[in-house]
Amino acid sequence: MRRPLEDVTILAVEQYGAGPWGTVHLADLGARIVKLEDPGSKGDIGRYVPPFQEGEDSLFFETFCHNKESISLDLRSAVGRETFERLVPHADAVFSNLRGDGPAKLRITYDDLKHLNPAIVCASLTGFGMTGPRAAEGGYDYIAQGMAGWMSLTGDPDGPPTKSGLSLVDMSTGYAAALGMMCALWRARRDGVGCDVDVSLFETALNLDMYVTTWHLSRGWEPIRTRNSSHPSIVPFGNFPTADGWVVIACAKQKFFENLCGALGTEWMLEDERFATMAARSEHRDACTAELEAVLATDTTAHWVAALAAADVPSGPIYSIAEACADPQTVARDLIAETEHPVLGTVRQVRSPLRMPGAAEELRPAPKRGEHTRQVLQELAGMEDDEIDRLAEAGAFGDVEV
Repeated sequence: MRRPLEDVTILAVEQYGAGPWGTVHLADLGARIVKLEDPGSKGDIGRYVPPFQEGEDSLFFETFCHNKESISLDLRSAVGRETFERLVPHADAVFSNLRGDGPAKLRITYDDLKHLNPAIVCASLTGFGMTGPRAAEGGYDYIAQGMAGWMSLTGDPDGPPTKSGLSLVDMSTGYAAALGMMCALWRARRDGVGCDVDVSLFETALNLDMYVTTWHLSRGWEPIRTRNSSHPSIVPFGNFPTADGWVVIACAKQKFFENLCGALGTEWMLEDERFATMAARSEHRDACTAELEAVLATDTTAHWVAALAAADVPSGPIYSIAEACADPQTVARDLIAETEHPVLGTVRQVRSPLRMPGAAEELRPAPKRGEHTRQVLQELAGMEDDEIDRLAEAGAFGDVEV
């Protein structure tokens, strides 16, 4: 079976996290992702992120850039621009993650490139978008988590504003950019006309506030932090301490609370007007939680996980990363991929969650900087060796030997 995106070619002016995260999933589905790496900055900064970094290779870069190709190209030079414009007619999209004013400065917007390819899609992932008073500002995941209200919602009530443990704004915006780019590409193939796709960290993070902003904007609701990461309105729904660890319990329906009471031996709570309904439990959150915590503290996490699963109560242990990677579901679904890297040795990482026929079974190591320069120029732009050599001598590829 053909790979889902094997007829898609994307020129990626990308670096670090959010942008490469979006395109790596497209690469795993067969898209040809050609990284355009700036020789002046020695390529994608992700190559140099510690720990586990050696020279221009790092495990960070492997995570974001396996299954991709790399060419070294100075887009700010005349010869580099000339080379880039030879590639654009043979690509489906030009993708970037820069500051909001970056695409216009590099002349990689749709208006800049439509004369070369009317169907080209120009997707830009930025900190704050390509317009507005913050367009030229640098944006990072931490900043977006703070400005979109995430940190004000995260952590215990008496603690400081807290970020999530992972760069979830970066990752979510990468997914959003990939989705937007592929939707625009579909329309371009249908109608023959491309466009700009404008996606930002801030807007993605604000959008992911979801119902919290709807409640606030529509009814003036002011969010509060909740103890042990519990749900703001559904009780019980959160983290509960056991005799030796923690368990997550998620009673999003009345029947699950009834099942929980059966598993814990607290059926009396169903007759107590404080706990009998979802609305009552929300009003008497602290009392309900205290009763459940007292019972859960009497036995181990393993005991309760088994008991709750048998009673059909949505729940699970709070794992470490090591435990998550060793879970039987992880093993059964073959979620860990293994590749051999010429510098880093054996690299083990989690596969893309996008499973379908034709998705990558084996991962190729991330490319060396500029590794595919000659190959891409020959295959996409139809260049001959002597022309590539001329461009190399003129400095189009910087210090990379092609």
